[in-house]
Amino acid sequence: MSVKKVLGGIAASLALLGGITWIAAAGTESALVLPPPADDSPKAQGHLQTAVLAGGCFWGVQGVFEHVRGVRGVLAGYSGGSRRTAQYQDVGTGSTGHAESVQITFDPGEITYGELLRIFFSVAHDPTELNRQGPDVGSQYRSVIFYADDSQRRVAESYIAQLDKARAFPQPIATQVTELKGFYPAEGYHQDYYLKNPQQPYIVMVDLPKIGNLKRLFPDYYRDSPVMAAVR
Repeated sequence: MSVKKVLGGIAASLALLGGITWIAAAGTESALVLPPPADDSPKAQGHLQTAVLAGGCFWGVQGVFEHVRGVRGVLAGYSGGSRRTAQYQDVGTGSTGHAESVQITFDPGEITYGELLRIFFSVAHDPTELNRQGPDVGSQYRSVIFYADDSQRRVAESYIAQLDKARAFPQPIATQVTELKGFYPAEGYHQDYYLKNPQQPYIVMVDLPKIGNLKRLFPDYYRDSPVMAAVR
């Protein structure tokens, strides 16, 4: 992602001026507390379930959900294209159909699918941006909910309609709701990237504020110790 190299250079210069803290803090302005979904599956004991979401660079989205109570694991990866092109260099061209995504394994007895979407829309990304997310531009950074079954599709479509009707955002939600055809884990060096590289300028400027927003706005969902990804 060339924009990360650019941001790295900018951040390095700003850090010398003491400006990087200000930039990180500025990221808190885009987060908000959204209402819970009116149509959601109830909490129920049973087998672990998965949700696949895309909302910009997968480093930050993975980081947010690794701190959510009830989540048992989060993998960064690719969805929307074929297995053959599910690799970082190809996806980065924006021509594969893939979006950088995360696969969230969660306990439905502790957190519902709708609650995950509430966090996704509130703090993990900006759902009004089309084919981009902040400084990252291209269809590989689009906002997508990849539903696994009719129940997930219903909750997702209903929640988007609810938020748009309430004008929760100044612009219409651009998030796509698309059937999940496959999820392909990203390369090992992308997994838990923010944990491995906490001082990397892009992480400091773009991703750590998201985790801070989760803790600040949704303390009941937040856990301090993140669950680690199972790296392939």
